[in-house]
Amino acid sequence: MALDGIRMPDGCYADGTWELKMHVTDLHRDVSLRVTGEIHIGGVMLKLVEKLDVKKDWSDHALWWEKKKTWLLKTHWTLDKYGIQADARLLFTPQHKLLRLQLPNMKHMKVKVNFSDRVFKAVSDICKTFSNPLSPTSPISSPDILVKLYNQKGCGGIAVYLGPCKRLFQKKLYALFVYRWLDSSRSLMEQDVKENEVLLLRFKYHSFFDLNPKYDAIRVNQLYEQSKWAILLEEIECTEEEMMMFAALQYHINKLSIMSSDNHMNNSEKEVDEVDAALSDLEITLEGGKTSNTLGDITSIPELADYVKVFKPKKLTLKGYKQYWCTFKDITISCYKSKEEAHGTPAHQMNLRGCEVTPDVNISGQKFNIKLLIPVADGMNEIWLRCDTEKQYAHWMAACRLASKGKTMADSSYNLEVQNILSFLKMQHMNPDPQFIEPITTDINPECLVSPRYLKKYKNKQISARILEAHQNVAQMSLIEAKMRFIQAWQSLPEFGITHFLAKFQGGKREELIGITYNRLIRMDASTGDAIKTWRFSNMKQWNVNWEIKMVTVEFADEPSLSFICAEVDCKVVHEFIGGYIFLSTRAKDQNESLDEEMFYKLTSGWV
Repeated sequence: MALDGIRMPDGCYADGTWELKMHVTDLHRDVSLRVTGEIHIGGVMLKLVEKLDVKKDWSDHALWWEKKKTWLLKTHWTLDKYGIQADARLLFTPQHKLLRLQLPNMKHMKVKVNFSDRVFKAVSDICKTFSNPLSPTSPISSPDILVKLYNQKGCGGIAVYLGPCKRLFQKKLYALFVYRWLDSSRSLMEQDVKENEVLLLRFKYHSFFDLNPKYDAIRVNQLYEQSKWAILLEEIECTEEEMMMFAALQYHINKLSIMSSDNHMNNSEKEVDEVDAALSDLEITLEGGKTSNTLGDITSIPELADYVKVFKPKKLTLKGYKQYWCTFKDITISCYKSKEEAHGTPAHQMNLRGCEVTPDVNISGQKFNIKLLIPVADGMNEIWLRCDTEKQYAHWMAACRLASKGKTMADSSYNLEVQNILSFLKMQHMNPDPQFIEPITTDINPECLVSPRYLKKYKNKQISARILEAHQNVAQMSLIEAKMRFIQAWQSLPEFGITHFLAKFQGGKREELIGITYNRLIRMDASTGDAIKTWRFSNMKQWNVNWEIKMVTVEFADEPSLSFICAEVDCKVVHEFIGGYIFLSTRAKDQNESLDEEMFYKLTSGWV
């Protein structure tokens, strides 16, 4: 027997070669090759194809190492450099495979995706595929590329309640808050995603700017669907009046959609005209991470001055609201006992930079409150402002929101913010005149329009009547304007865009909540959900992750650093949310802007 045929105990032959076991998935066939550790990956694939002797285009195939969950894409690397030995088993498989995607509108689509690309790149290619029918020549806009895939595994049966409307009666699954978002920096195969598996495609980062229905019809439709289900499944809290407003908008959109599908050819041209008309009357660009200054800021800074009721709820007193003459200059509110004392020293003064601003409004009760959580050295001071009218509330709320970001009323977005608030309030008004309300028809299905809480509270007939009453405020809107209004209203809700994680803070003994939004971190009480402390990304110097103990540390310019350990999710998820929002904040409103993929990985991938 020749020495080269003698097999040693370690699996190698006397001549230094060994058998590399591979499985060809297309042919369902196992193949062994005699190789040495010095052969490169490209050479292995060449020898394999020659041994198979099957006429086929193998250009899309690559080697996958099952045990290490690694694609062997560096064809110039040797087996030794990859660390592959005789005990390894490789798959020779196509990189592009079929995937079934469930879109926000619950429709399923089969797409071919590169399973060896990082998820970030794979999603980019998917979105380009979706946008091609809209405009083959226009590049994909930045927000689209950051739509993320997440896996259905471990979601507690999400498909149960994302089905037909009747399933909304089932108990809400709290797995909504622990979705398994896929890691953007790793490939689908590395995260155990199989061919033909169903994945949910959703907007992960709640930062949508420059949303223009002229160019982003697909994104508007999918955002509307995602926001609709967020309302129906009570992922986000809203008042009863707001729920009826959302139901009325949804009812109106459903009616127009049916009409549009019945007469698609005629309505398609009409819809374009409606978009142009809506854009001329309404600046429909939605504010996301950054505010446009294309119109330029006005040179003189406007001021507000009016009687406003002020209340400090945490102060140990039985007194309620106290009326002050309040002036709002720059980002500071000064409170005086009377208008005549406005030139003297204020009784109270509040700098709103970095504060939390929450609306507390009840249209029918004529309650227009603004809740402020103002940062101080030992936490947050809570102040409530009560306005007398919708107009006063809109101006003060808009000023507070801008001031919390360090902006004044001179910013070009101030008037738009005021108008958006007034529009949001107007849509919640109920029409008391029954002659303008259409009779209840069988085409209203409350189970599809309101959340389970209100289905239990009221009878279907009562809900239908209130929806039709609220519908009068939106009945004249075009289809695209109604969808944009729905998205705007969703963005106006106090809890919009906050992703919650259970965390244990350094020095703390119990679990608390950490909330992450497009511009800040929020420390929250786990039992009440109340904000305890807020940190703006604009004040952040850097953040780090200790991967061994899974601790996230955030350093700020003029505040003590923040350290916490995530209780139920890997700290990599939190790291990617922070880095993703920082990345999004660097975008420019340029249709031709290409995304810096490497910068995204640098900010979100950690160890990759």
